[in-house]
Amino acid sequence: MYGVELYARVRLAVFRDGLSQREAARRFGIDRGTVSKMLKHPEPPGYRRMMPVRRPKLADHVAFIDEILDADERAPRKQRHTARRIFERLRDERGYDGCYSTVRDYLRPRRQARKEVFVPLAHPPGHAQADFGEAVVVLGGVERKVRFFVMDLPQSDAIFVKAYHAETAEAFCDGHVSAFAFFGGVPLSILYDNTTLAVAQILGDGTRRRSALFGSLQSHYLFEDRFGRPAKGNDKGKVEGMVGFARQTFPLPNPHAHDIDALNALLLERCIERQQAVLRGAGSTIADRLAVDRAAFLALPGVAFDACDKRPGRVSSQALVRYRNNDYSVPVAYAHREVIVRGYVDAVVIAVAGEEIARHRRSYETADFVFNPLHYLALLEEKGEPLERHWSERQWRTPSTRQRRCRAGNCRRRSRPCAGCSRPASAAGTAVLRASASSYRFSGCSRPSRPRWSMRR
Repeated sequence: MYGVELYARVRLAVFRDGLSQREAARRFGIDRGTVSKMLKHPEPPGYRRMMPVRRPKLADHVAFIDEILDADERAPRKQRHTARRIFERLRDERGYDGCYSTVRDYLRPRRQARKEVFVPLAHPPGHAQADFGEAVVVLGGVERKVRFFVMDLPQSDAIFVKAYHAETAEAFCDGHVSAFAFFGGVPLSILYDNTTLAVAQILGDGTRRRSALFGSLQSHYLFEDRFGRPAKGNDKGKVEGMVGFARQTFPLPNPHAHDIDALNALLLERCIERQQAVLRGAGSTIADRLAVDRAAFLALPGVAFDACDKRPGRVSSQALVRYRNNDYSVPVAYAHREVIVRGYVDAVVIAVAGEEIARHRRSYETADFVFNPLHYLALLEEKGEPLERHWSERQWRTPSTRQRRCRAGNCRRRSRPCAGCSRPASAAGTAVLRASASSYRFSGCSRPSRPRWSMRR
């Protein structure tokens, strides 16, 4: 193959010096056809195929290969045919006796032609995208997997990240409320995937029926919701990229936090620090461009949305209400009553006729038991029996169990009638129990004081 230097010499001799093609071929020792080719191209054009490749052995199997490629587009990405597997199927099922390279060379351009092509998008100010991701963190010395809500503003590239124990409807709405407060306004529209947290059903004509809690959130803040095509994450590629960025940047190395609130304080600090960055092609900081988004936002309403899951419940004979497979106690006076349970991301509130009767730290364990001993105090005083007899599987005990037994001069400190003598429970003893129960901590209780009572299963 001749180089570009020879091309230049031949073209100069013919076009500038006036040599004929025959004389140029004689002078440079090349064929006249080569001289003609050099005059048509200023540099070597490379190999060019004049006729399509003929594959006579593969011609009868082309339709079968195209059927496999069509089926692969509907199959999971990790369960699609390789070129080797298609060759083996042609050999075993259809008697193909050609070589593997012929199948491979046929597949390469076909697969390239089937790849999706995208159009660059323009992002006007005042719009947002939202999604959930997950990451592994260390909370209270225990490695856990948490879900984090991400809201991204594509125009300014500002993001908000908040972690939750679970990807629930109330966490989804609480993430919106927190993001709106962080950005200082409500976006004009928010783009989502078709998560069941927002979409209860996709109807036959493509319209979405919103979930009840998400519909209430939208009605409260009056933003427009938009949804991408099913299984097309690239429709909201900005927030998809920000989910990956947040996972690979904010929690690395794996943060050690006392609880989820401390972790969220760390994430909030990282979101604020990132606003000082100047991204490629932007020309200004994220904070400066965020001001343009804020100018286009809707105003925040006077009252924030109550992001909770409301559902009816019934108090059992043990003064317990079951919510999300966990049991929460209420005062025994409300046994066998109908109640309304409001599940927040960090608390469970139980109410009767609009009046709050119990509030607990929410537990994300399975089949957990969360209670306040004060809820059972009136019943225990009425029955006048030892505490242990009321809990066959969950026995009460205190660090001073032996001291609570019948001893001379110690009965008046007891919180119930003494089983070994006739002295009744004293008022001072009852006060001790009330004080102890008020600082009780079990399962999801958030009170920081050291408990005096514990439970043994």
